[in-house]
Amino acid sequence: MTDETYMRRAIDLASRNLGRTGENPAVGCVLVRDGAVVGEGVTGEGGRPHAEELALAQAESSAAGATAYVTLEPCGARSSGAAACAERLARAGVSEVVIACEDASRYAAGAGALRLRAAGVVVRLGLLEAEARALYADYRPAV
Repeated sequence: MTDETYMRRAIDLASRNLGRTGENPAVGCVLVRDGAVVGEGVTGEGGRPHAEELALAQAESSAAGATAYVTLEPCGARSSGAAACAERLARAGVSEVVIACEDASRYAAGAGALRLRAAGVVVRLGLLEAEARALYADYRPAV
């Protein structure tokens, strides 16, 4: 399997909850370790839980050393004050995060990627960006 295959899976997951996540965007996340999917998630109805949270819960300890494929930049802060997805991914020991597109929300806006990099996580941005960006045509981020 290729990076594109895993990101397309994340895009497919996100598309399933379009219009069902309140003001939050529908995000897809796929965690892959040693060529196997160890966790998947999509933003829950009403906007919680976040896709990364669900994928990490499914993966449990298998998240350590995994690559996360995420359709939209993981949040760097949460309006609720809970741990941000970038923090959760780093704490779980994910080694790389591949992000399709940036999030202009004040809770991300580069802060998610910056937080990951500061924790030593490799971040790649822009994989299948045009395909993922189509998911967010109606998304109006909090700025």
